[in-house]
Amino acid sequence: MSPEPANDAGRRSVTMRDVATMAGVGIATVSRVVNGKPGVTPDLAEKVTRAAELLGYRQDLTASSLRRADRRTHTLGLILEDAANPFSAALHRAVVDTAAERGVLVLAGSTDEDPVRERGLVKTFTARRVDGLVVVPTGLTDTDLDAARHGGTPVVCVDRPTTARQTDTVTVDNRAGVRAAVRRLYAAGHRRIAFLGDLPAIWTAEERHAGFVEGLAETGCVLHPSLVRRGVHGAGAAQRATRELLALAQPPTALVSAQNLVTVGVRKALQELRLQHRVALVGFDDLPFADLLEPGISVIVQDPVAIGREAAALLFDRLGGEGGPARHRVLTTRYLARGSGELPGPEGR
Repeated sequence: MSPEPANDAGRRSVTMRDVATMAGVGIATVSRVVNGKPGVTPDLAEKVTRAAELLGYRQDLTASSLRRADRRTHTLGLILEDAANPFSAALHRAVVDTAAERGVLVLAGSTDEDPVRERGLVKTFTARRVDGLVVVPTGLTDTDLDAARHGGTPVVCVDRPTTARQTDTVTVDNRAGVRAAVRRLYAAGHRRIAFLGDLPAIWTAEERHAGFVEGLAETGCVLHPSLVRRGVHGAGAAQRATRELLALAQPPTALVSAQNLVTVGVRKALQELRLQHRVALVGFDDLPFADLLEPGISVIVQDPVAIGREAAALLFDRLGGEGGPARHRVLTTRYLARGSGELPGPEGR
């Protein structure tokens, strides 16, 4: 009569010793089988596997990692701004795929730009002994990232830099992307170009605004303070801000939206007012189905997959023992014309 599984509620955990007793082998043999090590004949491996299944044995990965010489858990922590954002989702997938190639699991969480949540995630992941962290930093918990690194957990920051010392980063050239978009709009005949940006405390929002100002200066186009809206966080706020801009006595003829969810709100307002074919729009970051609209939304594209893979590669380099000073990888953007950014302004008609 086969014994009942011993891992039901209220029962003690099944140990390697229990498996060894049922299989009629030593504990060392069980350890080799469950950890995938060589040196066990197929017959004995089958006995151990069968016994483990009958008893409901589950390997304690944390305990196993502590017994290993390198103390690795084969897990990474990924801290995103918002896992639901298309940019974050693509970044997440890229890190997961790169880690999977090395047999490493990725645990992820979102901060929603809240430093308290970020601090909690850093502490939670390091307490779980993740081998390393990939972080989209809020910029307000750099001391916590420093502490994690000093505690032996390598950290790579993505999308934004950090003041945490000796921390590798992967960003894109935000300024150059927006400058190029402004030049395109100017060449199309636009002179009243508006800007809608996310929270100024966010590094990328600051860089994209700087690129907008630089682009106007390069073309000789006047910077109208009334056409600049900063601190626009989310689609709803962007929709309201766009309606306000278009209600001005001298409204803009073109809009630069510096974040993908902001672009969603801008386009909604344009369609409500039936101005999507008259007012030009260029957004930063691509959006699902942006090419299916009429006109399609022209965007400044950064590659979250490339960013995620580069960040994961830097982290695995550190885990592999690579030393040296902090590295900063800057990736380029490209302009994707779909129609909304190519609408002519008064000077181009």
